[in-house]
Amino acid sequence: MQKLIALGFVLAGIAFAAPAPGQSYTDEERQACESDAFRLCNHAIPDQERVKACLITNMSKLTPACRRMFQRGR
Repeated sequence: MQKLIALGFVLAGIAFAAPAPGQSYTDEERQACESDAFRLCNHAIPDQERVKACLITNMSKLTPACRRMFQRGR
């Protein structure tokens, strides 16, 4: 069970750790989309580009906080 929890933290960190060059995600932005990434795009983790594409594809299903992040152009 501890390994599963640790793996979850690692995957979440990888999924949101390295944004596009010149950008850095804030803790608030990561937290806004972390649950959506696991809920909607678990199959794409740890490939952050696939996670981002998946989240964009599922924009209508995102939580309001995560949707705002994408609407701001992040």
